[in-house]
Amino acid sequence: MRRTVQLAVKHSLDRFLAAVFLCLLAPVLLVIAVAILVESGRPAVFVQPRIGRGGRRFPVYKFRTMVHGDVRITRIGAFLRSWSLDELPQLVNVLKGEMSLVGPRPTLAYQVGRYTPFQRRRLEMHAGITGWAQVNGRNTLSWIQRIDLDVWYVDHFSLLLDVRILCRTMGVVFRRKGLYGPCGVNDEFRPLI
Repeated sequence: MRRTVQLAVKHSLDRFLAAVFLCLLAPVLLVIAVAILVESGRPAVFVQPRIGRGGRRFPVYKFRTMVHGDVRITRIGAFLRSWSLDELPQLVNVLKGEMSLVGPRPTLAYQVGRYTPFQRRRLEMHAGITGWAQVNGRNTLSWIQRIDLDVWYVDHFSLLLDVRILCRTMGVVFRRKGLYGPCGVNDEFRPLI
């Protein structure tokens, strides 16, 4: 199947599956939101601008895991992060067509500003809730390793690869594999030089 056809199928499936998952998970999402509100007040959902396909900026939705206006992680937040449940609101991003179920993770503008031309190639696909880098090391990888894996995914995309990544994601989440890097959650961009 040609790449353009596969991409069209991917985007249609993304929106359909996001709608299904949102309906099925609605009670879980509600319980999580209430738990956050009870423990640490509003807001339950954290919104942050990220960069997606083609360098476009869009708001990413996540359950708030930190104390409002603070860097400390709440008790509920630690639980949500350990099971990747804080990412569930991104199903709304997928439904809106801003993200995909599978693709390179969306990054911050300052990180994209430091990309080399090769690294910018990861922006050729919609950002994903999970991706090739997430199932091949997650936070144990350096930024350069993650980006290399993301570009590999862009070059080798297929619907079969997406199914493989989704299946492997379940194992990574349940085993909590790669959740923390050498210095905790490895969220820092380190330039090449």
